[in-house]
Amino acid sequence: MQIPLRPLFFNHVAQTSDSPLAFQVSKAQGIYLFDENDTPYIDCIAGISVGNVGYSHPKVVKAIQKQSELYLHTMVYGEHIQSPQVLLAQKLASFTQNKLDSVYFVNSGAEAIEGAIKLARRYTGRKQIVACRNAYHGSTTGAMSLMSSSTYQKTYGPFIEDVAFIDFNHIESLPVITEKTAAVIVEIVQGEAGYIPANKDFLLALKEQCKKTGALLVFDEIQSGMGRTGKMFAFEHFNIIPDLLLLAKALGGGLPLGAILAPKNIMSVFAHNPMLGHMTTFGGNPLCCAASLASIEVLESENVMASIAEKELLFKNLLQHPKIKEVRGIGLMIAIQLDDFNHVLKVIERAFKKHLLLDWFLFNETSIRIAPPLIINNEQIKEVCEIIREAL
Repeated sequence: MQIPLRPLFFNHVAQTSDSPLAFQVSKAQGIYLFDENDTPYIDCIAGISVGNVGYSHPKVVKAIQKQSELYLHTMVYGEHIQSPQVLLAQKLASFTQNKLDSVYFVNSGAEAIEGAIKLARRYTGRKQIVACRNAYHGSTTGAMSLMSSSTYQKTYGPFIEDVAFIDFNHIESLPVITEKTAAVIVEIVQGEAGYIPANKDFLLALKEQCKKTGALLVFDEIQSGMGRTGKMFAFEHFNIIPDLLLLAKALGGGLPLGAILAPKNIMSVFAHNPMLGHMTTFGGNPLCCAASLASIEVLESENVMASIAEKELLFKNLLQHPKIKEVRGIGLMIAIQLDDFNHVLKVIERAFKKHLLLDWFLFNETSIRIAPPLIINNEQIKEVCEIIREAL
């Protein structure tokens, strides 16, 4: 006899909205989620850009099974050398031409942000952190300190002191960054603002301002990394390597994993004055690292990233409708701009009835989010766009 999960969900699982979707997942495969009746739904959210290689990819599942038979958590930070963690750190460093050759593993994007704030302050001896308006870096206290939205901040403060803001893609706002600034944390593609890509001129000017003032340049690629824009990391489109790189979401291949990448001379400050300057119990868990290595192998061996630009263009060409004001983004980070939030919710609701999962954005309530698994094919893209046009 199957236990009815819906009442248990509402009674015992914490909800963060008054009207959760309450979609009951029975299994997942490729780009599809299946409900309790085994009905397939195309998932164009991918767990907020987590399922880049699709659900239940056989190579990832096999890697998880193999590692689970060897060992799970032992002592991640300390004296133990664990093969999945070491090999993953080496692999990630290689993607930066070993300029960011030291990797600190954590469990999530917000943890990566928290660690980066501490690392930048410790290394520079400065306190000020600069972020962009309408950026989202997580919901822990430090990460929320980098929010410019009072809507989400007002009932949870006080937050960390000495945070300043610049305007994304506005070079004229960069003088906010001074010799008092420890780090500037910026997304290459602003996620919750509605998938707004950075301009190259802005990033070049930002890099120069950081170099001039001695501030560390930190790229938050928690959502844009791991192939989502057609490159392993979105900064590769601009040929600008940051001082610190932050990863999570798709990094773990579906398991919880985040990372801070930095040059060894910067990362080394965590080791003294005081020793154990930053700690995490489960960061770099061997099971998560094994899944990550397998997902990277899929991205590379199956040439997943090579087709992303073509898929982006197909989406943008097919998403033509009088009610669509703009289709923007880079790679498979695509936003459909409509006129108001009510319209967005109605389209999402109608698409759901046609077995398509879509989402909206925290700081752009007039846009619809499209972020499917990167393995989505052209025929599936055509089906998605047809459903969206019908819903509109």
